[in-house]
Amino acid sequence: MISMVGQSGDKVVFVTSNPNKVLEVRGSLGEYGITFEHLNLRYPEIQSDSLHQIASASARYLYRRLKCHLFVEDSGIFVDSLNGFPGPYSSYVQKTIGNPGILKLMESVPCRGSRFESVVAYIKSADDLHLFSGIVEGSISKKMKGKEWGFDPIFIPLGSTQTYAEMGIEAKQRLSHRRAAIERLAIWMTRKVSKR
Repeated sequence: MISMVGQSGDKVVFVTSNPNKVLEVRGSLGEYGITFEHLNLRYPEIQSDSLHQIASASARYLYRRLKCHLFVEDSGIFVDSLNGFPGPYSSYVQKTIGNPGILKLMESVPCRGSRFESVVAYIKSADDLHLFSGIVEGSISKKMKGKEWGFDPIFIPLGSTQTYAEMGIEAKQRLSHRRAAIERLAIWMTRKVSKR
């Protein structure tokens, strides 16, 4: 078991107010024997077209405030025919127009290509920040299928006929964009530990 330990001996903290993210990240890191503490905290995010910039700024803000070893995750769905919308604004769009709104915008649109992106920002000190990203290509379904969270009911990953939501949590976790980013973090962490 690897405990992600900060400079003062405390476990690293995953900061998010989204319980679904905690479950997914705990499952993915758990496969590598990595544990962490969860802090349920909302925090301000900068406005940017780049998930990397948003995650980096959030991690730096939280580090200045909490003074501890931590990581954050930011993700979004990018729809090709909508010029990448909603992208970094996915959370806001989900809260306002939701999946029905995206499907409305996509009515009669033949090109339904899209991708989910995730960026994890891991910070140990003010000048020690690492970014890990994951991307899953796919398409937007023509109707909602399944009952999971976020955009899962309308996103069909490449090579599948099911939406993320139809797959169920375990099947989705094996190929999700968030898992890809978290796996890169886990591999980096285990390599660091093995070099000690």
